[in-house]
Amino acid sequence: MKAQSGVANSRLEGFRNLTPQQRWQKVVEAVDLDDADAALLAQPGALPLATADGMIENVVGTFELPLGVAANFTINGNDYIIPMAVEEPSVVAAASFMARIVRDCGGFQTSVTDPLMRAQVQIIGLSDPYGARLKILSERARIIAAANACDKVLVELGGGCRDIEVHVFPDMPGGAMAVMHLIVDVRDAMGANTVNTMAERVAPLIEELTGGTVRLRILSNLADLRLARARIVVTPEALTTKDIAGEEMIDRMVAAYQFAAIDPYRAATHNKGIMNGIDPLIVATGNDWRAIEAGAHVWAVRKGHYTSLTTWEKDRSGNLVGTLELPMAVGIVGGATKTHPLAKLALKILNISSAAELAQICVALGLAQNMAAIRALATEGIQRGHMALHARNIAIVAGAVGAEIEAVARELAAAHDVRVERARELLETLRK
Repeated sequence: MKAQSGVANSRLEGFRNLTPQQRWQKVVEAVDLDDADAALLAQPGALPLATADGMIENVVGTFELPLGVAANFTINGNDYIIPMAVEEPSVVAAASFMARIVRDCGGFQTSVTDPLMRAQVQIIGLSDPYGARLKILSERARIIAAANACDKVLVELGGGCRDIEVHVFPDMPGGAMAVMHLIVDVRDAMGANTVNTMAERVAPLIEELTGGTVRLRILSNLADLRLARARIVVTPEALTTKDIAGEEMIDRMVAAYQFAAIDPYRAATHNKGIMNGIDPLIVATGNDWRAIEAGAHVWAVRKGHYTSLTTWEKDRSGNLVGTLELPMAVGIVGGATKTHPLAKLALKILNISSAAELAQICVALGLAQNMAAIRALATEGIQRGHMALHARNIAIVAGAVGAEIEAVARELAAAHDVRVERARELLETLRK
């Protein structure tokens, strides 16, 4: 990441105690947004209906999610305020709390591979699939040139088709099949449109070379060549609470991870917690969260069984070491990232300059969210903190408005009785 990335300071003291308008003003000042950007969140409806109508089909309106910001993040020495569009209580708070702990231990260290995406070209009707494979590989340069002729701008930016692979499936019910992969450097784009176009462009050439018939020509959402990685080292002192020593906390958290590593039932929920952090940022920036989810869960089963996406260990000094590696096909150009006003604003809040930087922030956020979940599960359980934050939702469902919401929520949380019926009783008493 570049030194000028991020913001001067992501540590937003007393942020939770402010009104939404006051919080937004803090972000505006921290990121140094102009008046036009600041006005986008001054009132609902930042996505004009006319813009929405051009984004998808059969538009009848727009749908809004709460947009929060996670604070306290230090990634590769740079501070970030991270926008998150999500409906679930406790997600933003949990990520911010873990980031505060991690920043005092050196922050998140991240890295990323080149932005390589795969396009698959399916070839059927082959009597000699292995011969067809070698024929395709012998014409590698010609195929790459044909693919790159689709997007001269991408090539000028340093991207383009880099290589090809050919996979043979000889024993299919419908006959032998070969699948060619175009390996494409898509630079700062997510890359779907680029690689799909290339796959379609080279299809006639592949039929000419093999004598087979090309059927599917489509990207793969298993972006196994486009990986982002995050790592943290947290001391026992940073994890000590008034009830639990840091050394014991680390042992509990490692045991919680080991449960997820061996049990797919636990791993599914464990990994959902990771995506609780990543998906809201993907949504906020106008990226394809379904593609990220698909790639993540296939990655989780790449060794033959579904397992944890993160690892949690204890090093020789007794520190907690957490890591996360994921396929991360994200972009900052094209698609909704450039058409949705709030997606463009989210990228400005992040103050980033590349898709690689966004990918690294995503995995740092996912690692923080997972840390929060296993820390809670290893101690008081997930419900205590979650239900305390959920109490506001319950108060609203019960009919509370304005200052009533906080008053009712506070009583619900204090009694550990977060139910709509109880909220209605408290609201009735309050109004009397």
